[in-house]
Amino acid sequence: MPAISPAGQPGSARNWFETPAGRAILDSEHTLVTDALGSHPGLPWLWLTPTVPELQVEGRGLCLVRQGDGLHGPVRCGVPLPLPSEAFGAVVLQHVVGGRGDALGLLAEAARVLAPGGHLWLLVLNPLTPYRWRWRGTGIASAEPLTWRRRMRDAGLAPDAVSNGMGPSWRTEAATESQNGPGLRAAYALRGQKRHLPLTPMRSRRAMPMPLAAPAA
Repeated sequence: MPAISPAGQPGSARNWFETPAGRAILDSEHTLVTDALGSHPGLPWLWLTPTVPELQVEGRGLCLVRQGDGLHGPVRCGVPLPLPSEAFGAVVLQHVVGGRGDALGLLAEAARVLAPGGHLWLLVLNPLTPYRWRWRGTGIASAEPLTWRRRMRDAGLAPDAVSNGMGPSWRTEAATESQNGPGLRAAYALRGQKRHLPLTPMRSRRAMPMPLAAPAA
């Protein structure tokens, strides 16, 4: 069980994900993260994660680690992200947004930098799993898929109808197989797409009837 700080204040999400219980979840997500970041090879990817990853991902991209209210990596920044709009084909938000809200606006910023037709993967903890007792007292919040689908729509994304359950249910060991729906898994992944804006069809103008010509005198 993760320790509660002596002052009774919740510990950081980053510290918990560096424990064996947190690392088991991250290890369970390796395959999904790799496939997600490589899903749009013609464009760079963006990966935001709670701790320095052990996973090496091929291709062009930017990996940033959330530390408190900031992001650290090749670029140190906060929100708004100092990145161009619609520049990334794939974005992965791996346990960097809270279940009770998105105080930093990372979801909206991730949607902004995502290219039309690109995909955003959101990985969050499952509030219904027995595994939640392992992060109890850390201050880490979680929310059900319905809540995050609504937030993704508000950010301009079209979420998938079914999420994927990820990670273990209770044992502190990686579980690489995913399942349809979160079930009792420790976490789940939800994918959303940034759709192309449809062209507004133009109505054809009606031909104005011409008056009949008067007969010649």
